[in-house]
Amino acid sequence: MRNRINRRFTKVLLWCCFALPTVCYVGEGWQEFDFRDIGATSGLNFTNTSGKPGRKDYILESTGCGVAVFDYDRDGKSDLFFVNASRLEPFPSGEEPTNYLYRNLGDGRFVDVTRKAGLVRSGWGQGVCVGDYDNDGYEDLFLTYYGADVLYRNNGDGTFLDATAGAGLPVSGTRWGTGAAFLDYDRDGRLDLFVANYVDFDLKRTPQRGEKEFCTWRGVPVFCGPRGLPGGANVLYHGRADGTFVDVTSEAGILTPKGYYAFGVVVSDFDNDGFPDIYVACDSTPNILYRNKGDGTFKDTAVLAGVAYNADGNLQAGMGVTAADYDNDGHLDLFKTNFSEDLSTLYHNGGRGLFSDVTLRTGIAKNNKFLGWGTAFGDFDNDGWKDIAVANGHIYPEADQVGGNMAYAQPMLLYRNLGKGRLIDVSKRAGPGFEEKRLARGLALGDLDNDGNLEIVVNNLNQPPALLRQSRARGNSILIQTVGTQSNRDGIGARVSITANGLTQMDEVRSGGSYLSHGDLRLHFGVGDSTKIDILRIIWPSRREEVVSAVPVNHLIILKEGAGVSEKVPFSRP
Repeated sequence: MRNRINRRFTKVLLWCCFALPTVCYVGEGWQEFDFRDIGATSGLNFTNTSGKPGRKDYILESTGCGVAVFDYDRDGKSDLFFVNASRLEPFPSGEEPTNYLYRNLGDGRFVDVTRKAGLVRSGWGQGVCVGDYDNDGYEDLFLTYYGADVLYRNNGDGTFLDATAGAGLPVSGTRWGTGAAFLDYDRDGRLDLFVANYVDFDLKRTPQRGEKEFCTWRGVPVFCGPRGLPGGANVLYHGRADGTFVDVTSEAGILTPKGYYAFGVVVSDFDNDGFPDIYVACDSTPNILYRNKGDGTFKDTAVLAGVAYNADGNLQAGMGVTAADYDNDGHLDLFKTNFSEDLSTLYHNGGRGLFSDVTLRTGIAKNNKFLGWGTAFGDFDNDGWKDIAVANGHIYPEADQVGGNMAYAQPMLLYRNLGKGRLIDVSKRAGPGFEEKRLARGLALGDLDNDGNLEIVVNNLNQPPALLRQSRARGNSILIQTVGTQSNRDGIGARVSITANGLTQMDEVRSGGSYLSHGDLRLHFGVGDSTKIDILRIIWPSRREEVVSAVPVNHLIILKEGAGVSEKVPFSRP
């Protein structure tokens, strides 16, 4: 009798697991995450400066900075670059805050090489993206500023040179640059550059706290903006064969629309036509989807594509954005973070670049008290399905005063992808790294120790950075690095798909993304208990297609255009 009852209970439980996977997640057998912040012990010892820590009189002081994961010295280990800002009050000479470059020593430690690398610079830094714009094999840096943006050329000897003027980019004037990305929009083998701009900000003309209509929040006087302030204008630079750039913003159609508050930028081929499109998350104005028409021009199709507003047709205060094929159907989807008292938005790509807001349907419409910034899709448990990490933190220190569920410092969020179009909030079961409250802004992913598991790097406002690492390995995985020959050297824009145990995954190599940040250019795919990749397929920006079979897992696979697999490097797993 007891055995029959047990068998019936087992059948009911299995049915529940299939129909309602969130029921089973809390049961035995489901993997839990165990992220821990090892930033301080790893040597990441700087503190971000973005205005005064406890008071923000202007919106410029609240937006924070981005972070980049990239291998600047080509030693096979990803390094970290943190953008830093400033404050309105002057600093004593020699004590101005600077950006920071940390070299990865490979043993869990990082060392500050900023001065040695020639990257000491003060000012209102905002975002960063990475790309080998001169195709010499070394990754270059582009930084956005409130002021004039900066292009650093990697000299290949561990140092960088300010190449802004030499590359034909503006070295004067005042723009508020935010998200940026290198891309090859015309597929000529040379990287171009897109830069989003937020507010046409003039300190002398900006109203004071509580002075105007958009200078209060929940009845409390706060800094003004962005509403009520003039919006910025986005810019597109075309890369030329001599290593210089030319402003093609007007003729490329980037000036329409204008006056939007642009923040996060992600570039991908959303309509599968072979040309990269540009999506921009905008704050309190409609989002922008610059569809690449393939003739050197773009057209904003965000409204028609379903990604300008949320499902209710409402404006949102977009901050960060990330792209991935979260349901493995062959189309790249979008996830966007927004202001508090709203939900982050997940847009499902149904094909031909047409999206639908599936935030409610996928199960992530639960957290509306957080203000989201940096975000990234990543397979943190290596099961073949992309999860989502979100960095949170309010813009108003006054959030601690208004009561209710508002708070200035906030914990991060982690949504685990259960497959079948469902995600679940596992933040409280993701380890102490997700329990700590921060003023998080920029976020980037990368496999910093080359063990096949993703780490999360966060640049926090007026706080030290965070480096979240899992304490144990998760299934099998593969890293893929692309080396272009006819295409741009990084293979930015290359589309890679892998098939293992009947599951096909797809992603693209992209610069920039998240919130003012840049993740590892090497693509990461989890494959669970699969022991090999049955089929690996790559479509280069040049449109050359290559297919490789029987690729080993738990390796870094280096693909060279025209030569297939040029190198296989095993992971450094204990």
